[in-house]
Order: sequence, then structure tokens, then C-alpha cells
Amino acid sequence: MSVSDVTTSTLNGQWDFVGLGNLVRSFQQGSLLPALGHTAVFVLIVTTIGMVGGFAAAVALQRAGRVAGLLLPLMVFIWALPPVVNGSVWKFLLGDAGLINVALEGAGIIHVPLQFLYDEKVALVAISLVNSWAVLPFNALVFRAGILGISPEILEAARIDGASRWQEIVHVIAPSVRSTALVLAVLTIVYGFRSFDFIYVMTKGGPGTATSTLPFLSYQQAFGRYDFGMGAATAVLSVLLVLVLAVVYARSVRSEEEEA
Repeated sequence: MSVSDVTTSTLNGQWDFVGLGNLVRSFQQGSLLPALGHTAVFVLIVTTIGMVGGFAAAVALQRAGRVAGLLLPLMVFIWALPPVVNGSVWKFLLGDAGLINVALEGAGIIHVPLQFLYDEKVALVAISLVNSWAVLPFNALVFRAGILGISPEILEAARIDGASRWQEIVHVIAPSVRSTALVLAVLTIVYGFRSFDFIYVMTKGGPGTATSTLPFLSYQQAFGRYDFGMGAATAVLSVLLVLVLAVVYARSVRSEEEEA
């Protein structure tokens, strides 16, 4: 389908072969490159916050205690919450009369509601932050599992040698979870490339095309414009990009196994 001319009129008939014509048309229409750029920004924000925030949360929750006992179930709940529900809640929170704007106005920080989801310069960042919030608990739990797998004797030896908490994190914990971080980074990037559900619920690709990523563009082309060939071509492009990441993932795992 991605290399054929498939529309509503030809769906049940003869599919004419067009090769890369669908991608060329998508590029000529001016929708493909912006979607690629939006996807790159989205993936960068989600991966950065998801990895750094997940590691920081895991370190903070390293030691068992009352706080960790309360936060861990909450993080699991946030991670397991369906994206449609999660996105709907955040759409309400970020609205003109949402909790965030009301709180900022009440504190005197702003006097006019911020257009989190309706400003072309802000909407993509807002959606990316919401997705980061959704992926952060999973990353934190995986990092925490890796940290708990570190031998207590190693940490104890570092403390005896006079290592501060920061030195312990940088020189002991971080290197020990390097393999976990590498695998988790690839999984987080792949998660970022699946950027559809939150965008569909919160902005539907708007305002304009400000939050239209490759998966959402594929959906619009196929089920909005009924150009199934073009939509399939965009979807295949997304799959190829993820396939590259899958190869990186497989090679990284093989490399870590050889080193072990």
C-alpha cells in the first residue's frame, strides 16, 4: 500500500504502483518535514526528561522507607493509567480555566491564562512534558531495580573511602546501571516515536500542525484525507526509523553480554 496509489476510489480495485511517489507527494505538500522535526523535538524532550528524571527519582527512592512505600505505588498507577485518561486529565489541567492557570493567576505570577495547548510555540513542548510525565515512573522503576542490584559491599566500600553522596552517585551508581540505561534509552526513544494517543486526545495535531508527528500525520493522511497510500508510506517511514533503533538496541545488548 505504501508504494501504491490507494484512495477510497481505488481501495477495492487495482492499486497502481507509484514507488516512492507517496513520500514525494507528502514532501511536496509540506507536511512531511515539519512532522519529522516535531517528532525529533518530541523524542528529544521525552527521552531527556524520562532518563534524567527517572534516574534522579530512582536514586531518591533507593532506600526503602515510608516515602518510598507511598510513592512507588503512585508511580505504578501513573504508568499504568491509560493514555486516553491521562491525556484527558492533563487537557483539563492545562486549559484556560484549568488548575495550573488558576493556580498561577492566584499566585499573581500571570494575569492572562497561558495558552499551553493553543499556542504554536508552546503546544509541542506541553505535549512532550505530559508524555515525559507518563514515561518517567516506568524509567524510575527500572533504574531503581538496577540500583538495588548493586552489591551493598561496593557502596559500603565507597562510603568507607570517604565518598560523598554525589561521588557515590556519579562514580558508583551511574556506571553500575550503564547497561540498564542504554537499553532503557532505546526503549524510551521508541516510546517517543509512538507519539499518537496523547496528541490525539489533547490537541489533535494542532494548533494548525504544530503537534503533528509522524504517527499522527500518518493517521491524518489515511483516515482524515483518505489517502491510504500516503498514510501507509508515512507509517512505513516511522517503522524504518524505529527499526534502526531496534538494531542499535540489539547490538548494545549483545555488546553488554560479551563484556559480561
